Amino acid sequence: MNLDNFKNKTAKILLNIKAINFQPKKPFKLTSGKLSPVYVDCRKIISHLKERRLIINMGSKLLKKKINLKKIDYIAGGETAGIPYASWISEKLNKPMIYIRKKPKGFGKLSQIEGEIKNKSRVLLIEDLSTDGKSKINFCNAIKKAGGKIKDIFVIFNYNIYPDTIFKRNNLELHFLTNWRFVIKNLKKKKSLKNEEILEIEKFLSKKN
Repeated sequence: MNLDNFKNKTAKILLNIKAINFQPKKPFKLTSGKLSPVYVDCRKIISHLKERRLIINMGSKLLKKKINLKKIDYIAGGETAGIPYASWISEKLNKPMIYIRKKPKGFGKLSQIEGEIKNKSRVLLIEDLSTDGKSKINFCNAIKKAGGKIKDIFVIFNYNIYPDTIFKRNNLELHFLTNWRFVIKNLKKKKSLKNEEILEIEKFLSKKN
């Protein structure tokens, strides 16, 4: 299994369905609050059946290679974009699923986790993408508070080119299908952007966002 093949194929899919957008002159505001000339919308994948199936298949194969799935009891989806991916992957891997709210709901049992999670259960968190990693830590903390254990996170797209130490500091490992390196490689090959536009994007990404 060539994981670089998966990264390249996923980058092509995201570009082909226009899930990656470029606005160098009018930057996007990211979830982290930072301004970016590029924006990745992995939610768009859910509407493209063929591409969605390819991504779920590649993601499932990557997880089987990188993680001992016998030690995973639950697949967890983060509100909201992670929930559909967690659903498809949990079905593919034959694992029960839970999902995690960004914060506890303000009524009923005040739950932050929906579904049933047993004490000391081992959980794999699924999200659509990772930027600064802070929302992932929030979800992981909710899992731990509920008595679960978590070591691994999977996303379709890893926004940061450089290793993000927030995961290492929290004893977590981030697994992903693609990142900017493979997107830029495909952009250069397709020549869909001007050289100066690509250089501007590379300059932004080199700032270790």
